[in-house]
Amino acid sequence: MSELKSWREIPKGAVIEEAGNSEEYKTGTWRSFRPIWYKDKCIQCYRCWTFCPDSSILIKEGKVAGINYEYCKGCGICAHECPKKASAIEMVPEKT
Repeated sequence: MSELKSWREIPKGAVIEEAGNSEEYKTGTWRSFRPIWYKDKCIQCYRCWTFCPDSSILIKEGKVAGINYEYCKGCGICAHECPKKASAIEMVPEKT
């Protein structure tokens, strides 16, 4: 039988004890909507990259190059922030 601990002995919640551990947890399966990036419509303004809370916008050789779906949770912020009238990012239902 385990020994009961006082509240002072229990670790604090929501504390990141090890830096960089988010790379260990692929969270893309949480999505119900998926952003689709259209290279031909993209003006390389980096707004999607700036606002993405999951750092899922891929940059290669100084340009937006796609979306990392392993970490993208489908929040839609990237599509919302795209300044193009015919958005370079469209949110579509996730296929199951």
